[in-house]
Amino acid sequence: MNLSINEVYSFKLNSGEEMVAKVVNLNDNIIEITEPVSIAPNQNGIGMIPSMFTTDMEGKFRLNTNSIAVVGDTNEQVKVKYIEATTGIKVPEKKIVLG
Repeated sequence: MNLSINEVYSFKLNSGEEMVAKVVNLNDNIIEITEPVSIAPNQNGIGMIPSMFTTDMEGKFRLNTNSIAVVGDTNEQVKVKYIEATTGIKVPEKKIVLG
């Protein structure tokens, strides 16, 4: 899979953790990401929690490609919730306008 800069992807790490993050740079064995969140089950289905608790989440993070078991395009509903959670911007629903 070819990753694109400034796109949001879902990563399944070798540890079993699932993470959603925005890719900001690609190098040989490193993917630079921003605002990584881990997916965790809760009483309402799934939730997003910060992947790092002891750092400033505004920075860039380096994800070693050897740590990734699977990467894929993030589901559109999850991507919308990720954008809302990381930016505070409410994404409007997509509606079809008939005229």
